[in-house]
Amino acid sequence: MATSRITSKGQITVPKAIRETLGVEPGDRIAFRVQEDGRVVVEPETVDLRSLRGALKPRRRGVSVEDMAAAVRNQAAKRSRS
Repeated sequence: MATSRITSKGQITVPKAIRETLGVEPGDRIAFRVQEDGRVVVEPETVDLRSLRGALKPRRRGVSVEDMAAAVRNQAAKRSRS
């Protein structure tokens, strides 16, 4: 069983074996989901760019970086709810 200690700032280091299993690297995000029975599920928070197709409404001059970031956040939130 892999373990980790929580720092005074509430941070943890994800053990190497767990990072490899999740397929995450430095800079990636992970999501924590609490189940009804109190268990916590840890999963990579990844977004497949193809899943974002149609998430933005095109404008005449294109899409801003802020709009793209908001669309990614919204899609990730939808995935974490399901």
